[in-house]
This record gives sequence, structure tokens and C-alpha cells, in this order.
Amino acid sequence: MKSTTDTTNDTECQANDPTRQVGFRAMADGTPEEFALIDALELRRARGTADRVLTALRGIAEDPTGYRVDRLTHSLQSATLAARNGEDEDYVVCALLHDIGDDLAPHNHGAFAAEIVKPFVTRELWWMVRHHGTFQGYWFWHHLGLDRHTRDKHRDHPCFDMTARFCELYDQCAFDADYDTLPLSEFEPMVQRVFDRTPWSLWEGER
Repeated sequence: MKSTTDTTNDTECQANDPTRQVGFRAMADGTPEEFALIDALELRRARGTADRVLTALRGIAEDPTGYRVDRLTHSLQSATLAARNGEDEDYVVCALLHDIGDDLAPHNHGAFAAEIVKPFVTRELWWMVRHHGTFQGYWFWHHLGLDRHTRDKHRDHPCFDMTARFCELYDQCAFDADYDTLPLSEFEPMVQRVFDRTPWSLWEGER
């Protein structure tokens, strides 16, 4: 009879075989052994999340913005400002990734970015990233005929001041082509450390 350790090792060996597949066509027909293999493959893929996030971040530099800096430089500058002002590593990574959704989710990029960082950072940082777009609107929406005070609907939220501060100090002012912005290589180890953590929860719902 195989021990649990032996079974785990067998599953890991199978997961290293790129041709290995389960036999079922519907989840209802799967066996514990087959789902153990699926789980091993998912965990293996999860270990590469940081690399995929960094690749996606590089991709936001490609589209013209009209600003004096591209989207990637804006993100790097935001993170640089936060780092130089003494913010902790999680905060700096959130500053770096706050606009990563601009490519695939331009109409709700904050929510997109927030879901990426959600399993690895505090509830407060998640909320800040999720809602930063509305708070950023304070600095320019009135020029477009919109209500710059829309953020006030969150006035009673405990993260209001934190998010307003992020936008004032690290977002609305991070479009300076002459600023000594740090390169992405300076932040890559931070991203790796944050995303290499055990997620706070795999299946828990909305915080």
C-alpha cells in the first residue's frame, strides 16, 4: 500500500510530464487521483505567476497615450516615487501594477489590477488598487465635464484617505518625462517575492 508521500510524489512526477492528461470529459466523472494531477498542474502553473505579470506589465508600454510618458513608464514612476518615499514593498508593488489592466480592461482597469494582487496583499491595498481610478478622477474629470468629486461616495470608507493619498503622491504626478524613474529590473525581485507567497485564500469569495 502506498503512503500519502508516495502518492504525492507520483502525482508530481506525472505533472512534470507535459503529455499527461486525465481521462474524464466532465468533472462529475473525475477521480481523486485525476483531480490530484489537475491540482499539481495548477500549482505548478501558479509558480510562474510573477513572470507572467511582469510580461503583461511590459506590454502596456506599447500603446500611445498622449502623455509625455508611456503607460509602463508611468507605472514605474509611480512605484519609484512610492519606494523613495519609504512605502513598504507590498505598497510599491501595488503602485507598480495599479494600471496593468489598461490593456485588457480599459473600462475597469482598477478592478482588474486589484484581482491580480488580491490573494497576496492586505485588504486595504486591494481596496486602494480597486478604487484608484475613481480617486484619480479628482485630478482631471472636471476638465471632461465629469464630476471630480465622485470619489466622495466612498468618503466614509476606512481606506478613503489612503487611496486619496496614493493618487495625489504617486499617481497623478507620475507623468514626468524628466524624472529619474527606476527601471523595471529594480522592482522585479519585489514582484517575485510578493507573488511567491502562499495566497491568503484560494477559494474565498469577495473580501
